[in-house]
Amino acid sequence: MVTITIYRGRDDRIKRFSVTGHAKYDDPGKDIVCAGVSAITVGTVNAIEKLTGLVPDAEMKSGWLSASAPECGEAVRNDQVQLLLEGMVVGLESIEEQYGKHVKIKQALVKEGG
Repeated sequence: MVTITIYRGRDDRIKRFSVTGHAKYDDPGKDIVCAGVSAITVGTVNAIEKLTGLVPDAEMKSGWLSASAPECGEAVRNDQVQLLLEGMVVGLESIEEQYGKHVKIKQALVKEGG
């Protein structure tokens, strides 16, 4: 199962997210659930950098991705990052609705700055 954890601050803003595991919906290379989750999450990390100029702190290995939301002194750019991350969550929730046996989304509260 793929487990996605969205870490939010007390202000409800996304601070970081992690993706772990494999969906095992189908054989590797044919698994549309893993492919969908990967496309949405990696695409979001790439979109943040390309569209806002801010670079997320991200690490990726087989079956694992972790990324932190970048912030700067400009509220508009920080809001753009949040919009992209919230869009990612909506896309992942759509996958979870259809393939709930293979994808689970959890929300966690983090301390500010954490």
